[in-house]
Amino acid sequence: MKIDLTDTTASKINKALVEGRRAIGTPAVGMVLTMVIVTDEENAYDALKAAGEASHEHPSRTLVVIKRHARLRDRTTSRLDAEVRVGSEAGAGETVVLRTYGEVSDHADSVVLPLLLPDAPVVVWWPVDAPEAPAKDPLGVLAQRRITDLYAVDNPLEVLDARARTYAPGDTDLAWTRLTPWRSMLAAALDQARVKVTSAAVEAEADNPSAELLARWLEARLHVKVDRVVSDGPVVTAVRLGTDEGDIVIDRPEGPLATLTLPGQPPRTLALKVRPTSELIAEELRRLDADEMYAVALTGEAPKENA
Repeated sequence: MKIDLTDTTASKINKALVEGRRAIGTPAVGMVLTMVIVTDEENAYDALKAAGEASHEHPSRTLVVIKRHARLRDRTTSRLDAEVRVGSEAGAGETVVLRTYGEVSDHADSVVLPLLLPDAPVVVWWPVDAPEAPAKDPLGVLAQRRITDLYAVDNPLEVLDARARTYAPGDTDLAWTRLTPWRSMLAAALDQARVKVTSAAVEAEADNPSAELLARWLEARLHVKVDRVVSDGPVVTAVRLGTDEGDIVIDRPEGPLATLTLPGQPPRTLALKVRPTSELIAEELRRLDADEMYAVALTGEAPKENA
């Protein structure tokens, strides 16, 4: 069910949500969080699709904030339009698409605040055009977790360094989330091999932010210098850990399969696919506390208690 509201207010949107739930007989009590997506018109569809698929695991109220530019003659016009979706139109929750014009765009937090689910955590996701300091952004201040994506910027390694300077607990990035299968496999490989790592290398396409985060994480955890090796890609293609007994290698030149090689053991084939955005978002929503390992990867420094 869709309800379109033109030149509206937050109170009218809340009323439309209640009316929509009554019409389809769906309560709001099953929703566990509020997800706020801040994006542009071009990327709104893909972001909404990913959030909708993730909502089947994490039923949520999704608020999509799209800041629109009024025509030149109407540049002083301040307006809020909304599209309320409930039922099958909104996945396993409910969705409100907010299009702001004029002065309202500069105060989107005042529109979003009355629409947050009471006593439920808030997650803000910027698929593109994330602020330099997400934790200080007016919408970021409302959230327990703030999700950005270094794959959406032109100079990811420069932005990565800037994020390290402005990091606050609760920040995370999908470039880090994409590494979860790699980190799990590397940890499992080291548990099996039980050897001391003396050198390391990460192979990836040039300027890949996930590869840089992985290299910094390995440096902090293994206390060795990690070489950055440029490959043809796509994304991260291999990790090589040197030991006195031979190399530990995870190699994925292309496709969904990788080869794991351990000293003294035959190579094994493992599943290591490139995951869609919906799976990345669903993973991030499973835990809403601060991601300490992301902070380690971002800054390249080991946690004080484990250093």
